[in-house]
Amino acid sequence: MSTEEDRTMLVAYGHGPDGDHVLRVAAGLAARIGATLLVVHVVDIRDEPVDPDAAAFDEDTERAVAGLRTHVDAVLGDLDGPQWTQTVLRGDPVRALSAAAEEHDVAMIVVGSRGGGAGAALSRLLEPSVSQGLIRHQHRPVLVVPS
Repeated sequence: MSTEEDRTMLVAYGHGPDGDHVLRVAAGLAARIGATLLVVHVVDIRDEPVDPDAAAFDEDTERAVAGLRTHVDAVLGDLDGPQWTQTVLRGDPVRALSAAAEEHDVAMIVVGSRGGGAGAALSRLLEPSVSQGLIRHQHRPVLVVPS
Protein backbone atom coordinates (compact mmCIF):
# COMPACT_ATOMS: atom_id res chain seq x y z
CA MET A 1 0.00 0.00 0.00
CA SER A 2 1.37 3.34 -0.97
CA THR A 3 -0.41 5.79 1.33
CA GLU A 4 -2.62 5.80 4.39
CA GLU A 5 -5.54 6.83 2.17
CA ASP A 6 -5.21 3.51 0.32
CA ARG A 7 -6.02 1.33 3.37
CA THR A 8 -8.72 -1.20 2.63
CA MET A 9 -10.06 -4.01 4.81
CA LEU A 10 -11.83 -6.98 3.29
CA VAL A 11 -14.73 -8.43 5.26
CA ALA A 12 -16.16 -11.79 4.26
CA TYR A 13 -19.93 -11.45 4.59
CA GLY A 14 -22.01 -14.50 5.40
CA HIS A 15 -25.69 -15.07 5.98
CA GLY A 16 -27.71 -14.21 9.06
CA PRO A 17 -27.11 -12.49 12.36
CA ASP A 18 -23.54 -13.78 12.67
CA GLY A 19 -22.69 -12.28 9.28
CA ASP A 20 -24.25 -8.97 10.35
CA HIS A 21 -22.19 -9.04 13.56
CA VAL A 22 -18.94 -9.56 11.63
CA LEU A 23 -19.94 -6.76 9.25
CA ARG A 24 -20.57 -4.34 12.13
CA VAL A 25 -17.30 -5.25 13.87
CA ALA A 26 -15.34 -4.76 10.63
CA ALA A 27 -17.10 -1.45 9.92
CA GLY A 28 -16.31 -0.17 13.41
CA LEU A 29 -12.66 -1.13 13.10
CA ALA A 30 -12.39 0.35 9.61
CA ALA A 31 -13.90 3.62 10.84
CA ARG A 32 -11.43 3.77 13.74
CA ILE A 33 -8.37 3.29 11.55
CA GLY A 34 -9.62 5.30 8.57
CA ALA A 35 -9.88 2.36 6.19
CA THR A 36 -12.42 1.67 3.49
CA LEU A 37 -14.32 -1.59 3.63
CA LEU A 38 -14.57 -4.13 0.83
CA VAL A 39 -17.49 -6.43 1.60
CA VAL A 40 -17.16 -9.77 -0.20
CA HIS A 41 -19.81 -12.47 -0.31
CA VAL A 42 -18.88 -15.80 -1.85
CA VAL A 43 -21.97 -17.50 -3.28
CA ASP A 44 -22.80 -20.71 -1.45
CA ILE A 45 -25.54 -23.29 -1.34
CA ARG A 46 -27.77 -21.02 0.77
CA ASP A 47 -27.94 -18.60 -2.17
CA GLU A 48 -29.11 -21.23 -4.62
CA PRO A 49 -32.51 -22.84 -5.15
CA VAL A 50 -33.02 -26.33 -3.78
CA ASP A 51 -33.54 -27.82 -7.25
CA PRO A 52 -30.40 -27.38 -9.38
CA ASP A 53 -32.42 -28.35 -12.46
CA ALA A 54 -34.99 -25.59 -11.95
CA ALA A 55 -35.57 -23.52 -15.08
CA ALA A 56 -34.99 -20.28 -13.16
CA PHE A 57 -31.94 -21.51 -11.19
CA ASP A 58 -29.62 -18.69 -12.26
CA GLU A 59 -32.31 -16.03 -11.90
CA ASP A 60 -33.28 -17.27 -8.43
CA THR A 61 -29.63 -17.26 -7.36
CA GLU A 62 -29.15 -13.72 -8.66
CA ARG A 63 -32.32 -12.61 -6.85
CA ALA A 64 -30.99 -14.07 -3.57
CA VAL A 65 -27.63 -12.35 -4.08
CA ALA A 66 -29.37 -9.05 -4.86
CA GLY A 67 -31.26 -9.42 -1.58
CA LEU A 68 -27.97 -9.87 0.28
CA ARG A 69 -26.54 -6.76 -1.38
CA THR A 70 -29.59 -4.76 -0.30
CA HIS A 71 -29.27 -6.13 3.22
CA VAL A 72 -25.58 -5.16 3.45
CA ASP A 73 -26.46 -1.66 2.22
CA ALA A 74 -29.10 -1.39 4.97
CA VAL A 75 -26.78 -2.66 7.74
CA LEU A 76 -23.90 -0.39 6.77
CA GLY A 77 -26.20 2.52 5.95
CA ASP A 78 -27.46 2.49 9.53
CA LEU A 79 -23.92 2.94 10.85
CA ASP A 80 -21.82 6.06 11.06
CA GLY A 81 -18.93 4.18 9.59
CA PRO A 82 -16.46 3.93 6.76
CA GLN A 83 -16.87 4.13 3.01
CA TRP A 84 -17.56 0.72 1.54
CA THR A 85 -17.98 -1.23 -1.65
CA GLN A 86 -19.23 -4.74 -2.07
CA THR A 87 -18.78 -7.56 -4.51
CA VAL A 88 -20.02 -11.10 -4.96
CA LEU A 89 -17.70 -13.90 -6.01
CA ARG A 90 -18.09 -17.57 -6.86
CA GLY A 91 -15.90 -20.54 -6.15
CA ASP A 92 -13.94 -21.90 -3.24
CA PRO A 93 -14.26 -19.30 -0.45
CA VAL A 94 -10.60 -19.39 0.62
CA ARG A 95 -9.36 -19.00 -2.94
CA ALA A 96 -11.96 -16.35 -3.83
CA LEU A 97 -11.29 -14.26 -0.72
CA SER A 98 -7.52 -14.61 -1.16
CA ALA A 99 -7.75 -13.50 -4.78
CA ALA A 100 -9.88 -10.48 -3.83
CA ALA A 101 -7.44 -9.59 -1.05
CA GLU A 102 -4.57 -9.73 -3.50
CA GLU A 103 -6.39 -7.81 -6.24
CA HIS A 104 -7.34 -4.98 -3.88
CA ASP A 105 -4.10 -5.14 -1.85
CA VAL A 106 -6.07 -5.13 1.40
CA ALA A 107 -4.44 -4.47 4.75
CA MET A 108 -6.49 -7.10 6.58
CA ILE A 109 -9.13 -9.79 6.08
CA VAL A 110 -12.00 -10.02 8.57
CA VAL A 111 -14.02 -13.24 8.81
CA GLY A 112 -16.42 -14.81 11.25
CA SER A 113 -16.07 -18.05 13.13
CA ARG A 114 -18.58 -20.85 13.32
CA GLY A 115 -18.60 -20.69 17.08
CA GLY A 116 -18.69 -23.71 19.31
CA GLY A 117 -21.05 -26.53 20.05
CA ALA A 118 -22.09 -29.72 18.33
CA GLY A 119 -23.49 -27.95 15.25
CA ALA A 120 -20.23 -26.13 14.60
CA ALA A 121 -18.23 -29.32 15.10
CA LEU A 122 -20.41 -31.17 12.57
CA SER A 123 -20.15 -28.24 10.18
CA ARG A 124 -16.33 -28.38 10.38
CA LEU A 125 -16.43 -32.06 9.41
CA LEU A 126 -18.58 -31.37 6.36
CA GLU A 127 -17.02 -28.10 5.20
CA PRO A 128 -13.48 -26.87 5.67
CA SER A 129 -13.06 -23.80 7.87
CA VAL A 130 -12.67 -20.64 5.80
CA SER A 131 -10.97 -18.81 8.66
CA GLN A 132 -8.43 -21.61 9.15
CA GLY A 133 -7.81 -21.83 5.41
CA LEU A 134 -7.14 -18.10 5.21
CA ILE A 135 -4.86 -18.15 8.25
CA ARG A 136 -2.79 -20.96 6.69
CA HIS A 137 -2.56 -19.42 3.22
CA GLN A 138 -2.40 -15.66 3.76
CA HIS A 139 0.49 -13.31 4.36
CA ARG A 140 -2.00 -10.62 5.45
CA PRO A 141 -3.46 -10.41 8.95
CA VAL A 142 -6.72 -12.34 9.35
CA LEU A 143 -9.05 -11.19 12.10
CA VAL A 144 -11.49 -13.89 13.19
CA VAL A 145 -14.57 -12.44 14.87
CA PRO A 146 -16.24 -14.84 17.30
CA SER A 147 -19.96 -15.34 16.88
